[in-house]
Amino acid sequence: MERAQEPAVTGRPPAAALELLVHGVGGTTPEKMLNDPRTVRITGDDTAAVFRRADDVDADHAGTATGGPRDRPVPEAYVWCNLTSGNGTRALWLLLLPFMVVNLAHWMRPAAKERTRAVRLYGLLVRLAGLTLTVLLVAAACEVALDLTAWQCAGTPSCAGRHSWLGFLSPAVRDGGWWTTPGRRLALAAVLPTALTALLWYLSHRTWRAYESQEPPNGRPEPEDVLGHTALGRPGFWYGRRLVARLRAAHTAAGLLTVAAAVGTAAARQDSAPGGPALLDFLGRLLEAALAAGAVATVWVVCRRGRSERRLDRALDAHLVRRLPLAALVLLAFTLVYASWHRPGWESDGRLPGDTTFGAITLLQGALVIALAVVASVLYRRSARDPEGRAALRGLGGPAVATLACALGGVMSGGVSQRVSDWLDGTGASLPGPPVLLTWQASVIPVLLIVLLVLGGLLGRSAWRLTRAERVAVAGDYGAEPGDPAHTQRIARARALATLTDRAPLLVAVSATTTLLLGAGALAGAFATGRTPGRAAEGAHAFVRGAAETGQAIGSWLIGLGFILFVTWGRRAYKDASARRTIGILWDVGTFWPRAAHPFSPPCYAERAVPDLTWRMATWTRATGGRLVISGHSQGSVLAAAAAWQLTAADRKRVALLTYGSPIERLYGRWFPAHFGPAALSALHEDIDCWRNLYRLTDPIGGPVRLAGDSCGPEVDRPPLADPLAYGRTEDHPLPAPVLGHSDYQADPAFAQERELLLARLRPEVPVQRAQAGEPERPRAGVAEAEGDRSESG
Repeated sequence: MERAQEPAVTGRPPAAALELLVHGVGGTTPEKMLNDPRTVRITGDDTAAVFRRADDVDADHAGTATGGPRDRPVPEAYVWCNLTSGNGTRALWLLLLPFMVVNLAHWMRPAAKERTRAVRLYGLLVRLAGLTLTVLLVAAACEVALDLTAWQCAGTPSCAGRHSWLGFLSPAVRDGGWWTTPGRRLALAAVLPTALTALLWYLSHRTWRAYESQEPPNGRPEPEDVLGHTALGRPGFWYGRRLVARLRAAHTAAGLLTVAAAVGTAAARQDSAPGGPALLDFLGRLLEAALAAGAVATVWVVCRRGRSERRLDRALDAHLVRRLPLAALVLLAFTLVYASWHRPGWESDGRLPGDTTFGAITLLQGALVIALAVVASVLYRRSARDPEGRAALRGLGGPAVATLACALGGVMSGGVSQRVSDWLDGTGASLPGPPVLLTWQASVIPVLLIVLLVLGGLLGRSAWRLTRAERVAVAGDYGAEPGDPAHTQRIARARALATLTDRAPLLVAVSATTTLLLGAGALAGAFATGRTPGRAAEGAHAFVRGAAETGQAIGSWLIGLGFILFVTWGRRAYKDASARRTIGILWDVGTFWPRAAHPFSPPCYAERAVPDLTWRMATWTRATGGRLVISGHSQGSVLAAAAAWQLTAADRKRVALLTYGSPIERLYGRWFPAHFGPAALSALHEDIDCWRNLYRLTDPIGGPVRLAGDSCGPEVDRPPLADPLAYGRTEDHPLPAPVLGHSDYQADPAFAQERELLLARLRPEVPVQRAQAGEPERPRAGVAEAEGDRSESG
């Protein structure tokens, strides 16, 4: 691939029309996007860049493109796939999956007026839920390293004898050894969760410098009426530098305090027993008070302030960013020294004190989710921006997704603890094992799977019925009576299966509700009995006892299998580029939004991609006065719309938008109504020169935008494209045409037709000779750049 310097376009005559292509999920190569084996990178780097065909490199200053007339559009390809599926280390992002999901919940709030207390409370509750996930992850690491390994296994002769690497920690193997006392074993084992917290801090800080710290080009605000009821056009929307730094400091401190609490409370409980040393008892109480004060300070930092999008927030909270994690680290060091003090007669017995930690986290998460649902319901009822009721779950999509994030974090924590416990305790009887609540949570997983299987069966039956109905529609659309029954069935099945995407709200609602109820039942059972389900059912009816034992056994097996598959998938993705690209599709959808709720979630690639596209469109249109069509497929259409919102009002009027296979209304409009709702999309339609959208009935991702034509342009949606292009063999298609679904929209003749219509609407302009006049370029008549203040999004 060739490399060229970015052409200087200032002062040139009008160039041919520019078509800026943006690919979708999974990514592709510039050669495929431009349909030419010789491509040149004209701007960008190895992570994201803009490419042209080699023959079009000089199209700007040549006034025409080689091999075609002046009006032929010059295609450019923006390739951003390496932002989400680059090197092998991206596979490690699988560990951050719960953090990514809870971050999505922040952006799923119903549309409502800004600066309302309910909006700010919604953001606060999601941030607190994200904080509990950090504590849960570090607590799971403490459970594995401190409780199961250092406390239980090293303190049990039979377990330590089976694992020779633990011999130096076991008082039975090495009597009188320096590391054999419980406090020193805990202090040594604390290295693992501390290292995990440090790793999360490092990854967040590294990606923060690469993404959130990159200042976007447009820092000038515009009035709210220009923005059209969406925050996506605000200068600070794609600049989360200050918030991510603040949240990173708080979450890092929370992780270190969790480790300190796990080590310190065990020693403090021993010192508070009758006959304990008075000095150590005093230090233990002082330590507990310091931990409580640190927890309050951490929560206060998280609650203090949410996102500020009305301006570029360039300042950093220096004291919080630097001193809060440092203070937590100093407190942890003091705790490790305190716990390592020699205490005669202290032995590790049973589980590590603090077994109720997981129960408290689960209870708090349930309370936060319920409160979030109440706030979301209030916002939805007050909102008048969803007249057709398109918002997923009537505004409760955010609470439902937050529930699934908490459940996913619990399953991952329980899976790791269960697997390590089974590995350490070969006989299954020598160790007390993980906390009782984790066993109860594993035991309800079979019930959840049964519910999901029943729901899947009902959805499958509905799709089968719809397939039968679609066979009649397919025959009518193609005039294929009687036609080929097998071919008709394939097309009808593709259409029916594509509709399952619209059933996603039902699947999420059932999963979240069932998870919440089963989680409440597991929590009640663990607190009420204090024993595992199998032991709690002893003495009950034979059916109840058998069901409890079966659920516990199957749940433990399933959670272990899930953990193994998770690790295997991550390992394969680390080595296999194709598997890594598959995982990258997950990040394409999940990491579009800025890190507003959790700083340890995978970085927001749009904070690089949207400014890239905005800058490219703005500089080209202003310098050349030329016509520009930004053409986005799938997720690329979402990036294109977000970039158009970031343009000034004058620049937006020079741009036309062509989307195909776009989830902008079908997924984003339903799940993120505050930012892609009907009001926001209608305003975008009015602000740009024209917008056309292509979709197929066989596409499971793309769909109609549902915007009617008016004074701002024609109707956005073209009637559904035929898929396949022809039924059977025709003169134009002598070989059978495949069902394309979500791919190859550019192969349809409708794509070229719509592009030409958009180009015909855009009129070329001659830019003002700024070098001679010494004045800035004037916008088109009737379009003025406006400035104004913008509000916060909570």
